[in-house]
Amino acid sequence: MNKFDVIVVGAGPVGSTFARYIANEGFKVVMLERKREVGVPLQCAGLLGKKIKDINILPDEYILNEVYGAYLHSPSDIILKVGRKDPEAYVIDRVGYDKFLVEQAVDAGAELLLNHRVKGLDVKTGEVCVGNNSDKIFQGEVIVGADGHASRVSDEFNPKSKSVMAAQYLLDMKKDVFDIDNVNLNVNSNISPGFLWMIPISKSMARIGLFANKDYNGLNEVLKDFINHDTCYKNASILKKYQGFIPVYNSKKKIVKDRAILLGDAASQVKPTTGGGLIIGFECAKMAANTVSRALQMEDIKILNEYEYEYKKRFKNELKVQIEVQKIFESLTNEDLDKMFLKLKEGNAEALISEYGDMDTQSTLIKEMIKNRLLFSILPKLLTRRIGSLWK
Repeated sequence: MNKFDVIVVGAGPVGSTFARYIANEGFKVVMLERKREVGVPLQCAGLLGKKIKDINILPDEYILNEVYGAYLHSPSDIILKVGRKDPEAYVIDRVGYDKFLVEQAVDAGAELLLNHRVKGLDVKTGEVCVGNNSDKIFQGEVIVGADGHASRVSDEFNPKSKSVMAAQYLLDMKKDVFDIDNVNLNVNSNISPGFLWMIPISKSMARIGLFANKDYNGLNEVLKDFINHDTCYKNASILKKYQGFIPVYNSKKKIVKDRAILLGDAASQVKPTTGGGLIIGFECAKMAANTVSRALQMEDIKILNEYEYEYKKRFKNELKVQIEVQKIFESLTNEDLDKMFLKLKEGNAEALISEYGDMDTQSTLIKEMIKNRLLFSILPKLLTRRIGSLWK
């Protein structure tokens, strides 16, 4: 039997970041990754808010482009332009970055085992069974489930998680056509609860994708239709196609049970409005590592429950606000969305969003919109009160 202080199931960016932190504390750590290669296939838009550099390591070599703002498009193409003078986000090489984070964890002392799919586990005893030609048994004081939206670890103490599908193309225009300083985001009731994005990598290459309550064929139809009807993408070459799943945030999900904790997508630690989860995941990796370290040092596994408490204390309100915003957007028709964009433009919302907007902490902007009574002008009073009540 292979004995470890911590068994990390999944070697994605959040799991490997946690493994680095806990290995640096001197604990014996193993990462069990079901894939044969870390980071592939790409399953992310690869756009990270500027906070990333305060939260985790991000070498410049993995930054493909810096983004300063965005063009927000309504269904009939009413456009809001928002942004700042300094970079607000980074377009990154996610595959390379994922590999880098795993290398950092290994350099810190964590062991990496690829092609190791977990078949079973016991959250009470810390046993993990892996099927890889012949069964292997691993024993850990703590099991960390960082194994994505369909987490095998989460299934031990939660109902099956819900998720929505995402699809993305890598486009090559063969010539300079893109404004590399801005992303483009399109909202439309036909792709609820998600949106469509265009993220420039360079003046000639971009990632274009969306997530919605559709299957992969449905997402492909929307993407192809969008490309075919926008003259900007005339003669575009599709270099690669990607698909993946985004977990639906679940406030009732348990993230600690006996010797097991959950991290990242496995814990549905994602923004309900955008589906992004790396920033939250990285913060939680640090939070979890601190808690696991204390539990191991004190030889008291009950200390793990503090991680769930700290997580909810840090993110509960923010995620509640984002859930309400998402519900409102899901209820709007395309006509409603166009009217909302017009009122936002008339209400000088572009300046307000540019000043208070944040990719990762959206509640700050919502508070300002309530304070400036801008929300009252674009939403029914009942919905505005519902959002406002979250701070009472």
